[in-house]
Amino acid sequence: MGNELQRLDPATCLTLIQRAPVGRIAWAQDDGTVTVLPVNFVLDGEDLVFTTAPGAKLDAVRAGRPLTFEADDLEPALKTAWSVLLTGPAEIITDPGEAERLRTLPLTPWIRSHDTVFIRLTPREVTGRRIPLHAGGVTTERIDPTD
Repeated sequence: MGNELQRLDPATCLTLIQRAPVGRIAWAQDDGTVTVLPVNFVLDGEDLVFTTAPGAKLDAVRAGRPLTFEADDLEPALKTAWSVLLTGPAEIITDPGEAERLRTLPLTPWIRSHDTVFIRLTPREVTGRRIPLHAGGVTTERIDPTD
């Protein structure tokens, strides 16, 4: 394999993020400040779904800010990794029937709150890249038991 980054097609990107236990939601404010926060998530078709309570994420969605979701994984010993980005608009799920359906998906929020809402990010852009597999190495150290 070469040493160049490999671009990933959208289908591969969506498959990879399903393996990630957590991702990050990011958005920019008018002043250019970028906020990045971790989220539990699940895919619903090609849409990303997560829950949130009142706070920065919900404020960003209400303000109509485009969101970017990022998930990744790495294997240091093999010197390989991948990273996927989904970017697009997000919406608060207000339909009670749809919210009830989403509750059946395997989404396990860290914190449960009575004012939690579902957010759906519909990707307009799905991109990813992979650092190709490199010959790895394992570093060993001898520990002197007299220390």
